[in-house]
Amino acid sequence: MQTQTDNFSKFGKSFQEKLCQLMLEDRPFCDQITEVLDIQFLEVKYLQVFVQTILDYRHKYGVHPTYEILATIFKSGITEYDDAVQKQVRDYYTRVLSGKVEGAQFVKDTAMDFCRKQVLKQAMMKSVGLLKSSSFDEISKVINDALKLGSDNNFGHDWLADFERRFEIRARNPVSTGWERMDGLCKGGLGRSELGVVIAPTGAGKSMVLVHLGTQALKEGKTVVHYTLELADTVVGSRYDSCMTGIPLNDLMHNKEEIFEQISDVEGSLIVKEYPTKSATTQSIKNHLEKLKKRGIHPDMIIVDYADLLRPVKSRSEKRHELESLYEELRGIAQSMECPIWTASQTNRSGLNAEVITMEAISEAFNKCFVADFIFTVSRTIEDKKANMGRIFLAKNRNGPDGLVLPIFMDTANVCIKILEDQDELEEQRANPVANAKEHIKNKYSHLLNK
Repeated sequence: MQTQTDNFSKFGKSFQEKLCQLMLEDRPFCDQITEVLDIQFLEVKYLQVFVQTILDYRHKYGVHPTYEILATIFKSGITEYDDAVQKQVRDYYTRVLSGKVEGAQFVKDTAMDFCRKQVLKQAMMKSVGLLKSSSFDEISKVINDALKLGSDNNFGHDWLADFERRFEIRARNPVSTGWERMDGLCKGGLGRSELGVVIAPTGAGKSMVLVHLGTQALKEGKTVVHYTLELADTVVGSRYDSCMTGIPLNDLMHNKEEIFEQISDVEGSLIVKEYPTKSATTQSIKNHLEKLKKRGIHPDMIIVDYADLLRPVKSRSEKRHELESLYEELRGIAQSMECPIWTASQTNRSGLNAEVITMEAISEAFNKCFVADFIFTVSRTIEDKKANMGRIFLAKNRNGPDGLVLPIFMDTANVCIKILEDQDELEEQRANPVANAKEHIKNKYSHLLNK
């Protein structure tokens, strides 16, 4: 009866013996394959010991071992293994000395396929345990990571050969916020691979602000992917209808034809993907983006409403650590997709009726915003809501000044948000509650905001 490591399998014992022999005979090949080869890929113990001996010697002395040195080691230097394994190693080494590898080029050409097969098998075995706990997103991550083995073709920045690249101006390709004053402060809007965070208490209009930002991108002809973790996709779609057309939310049902006529001329495209609260992870978002990519859809902006409602792929002992990792993962998605991501975060109780919300009012974990490139808060007191007023506070801005308070007009009935222009006096008055907001934040958070 044949085993999984027999000579008749493409990547069975015979193939693995040839692979190990080539690692001794061909140093360049050994250099190459050791970048991806895990010792556990070898399915018999004596081959694991053989290769581990080669690697240990290279690591300790910085050179490839000779046949004579290996012979000496195998004679008396592998006593930590039982007698049967020692004999198998010596017998195999005797066979290695007896001749060259038959079909050496085939083994070299397929060595990477062998490694991919083995790492995928390990991932599938690991997934069995995860399946019992219904950790489907983690299973997906494990499998995807396995499939990426050896796929990194970036050899790094060649300091001399790539000299000119260091002097090229890399375009941020910012997407406008739709607010001229805001764009002026952050050099045109949120740029490629950047993470922006809107912070506000419950009921202050975080989701409305995110819809506004998405609408402005649509008006520029951008492709927007909007993930909603709290509201139904149709509700979010209706808010885009209102923001795009200026028709109040309550009147949308009576103006169907007019709305369709207006949005039909929009050059941009919008995908709204709904996930039930705490059901989606950052891996869910990655998987969805991969599906869109296969359909030829490449987002120019991603919106996640909102990050605090994502479920961590791995549970952490403390809530704040989970939140920090979520924001780090979102920033990673922004970098891999090379597009901006806007998300939101909720304040703690101190922000409920504050005139100006600062960074210290961030709920659960202050550190979660370290990775963000641009952060602004939205504050609206009870009186503000009655008057459709409020304030935006620029808490962090990697591309310009921060610590500024901007008065806003905010009518949630038709998703209309405007930064008021000629309100310098009002701006100064409303900055007073935080005792000169710019200096306050600079002094207290200077060691944090620029990280």
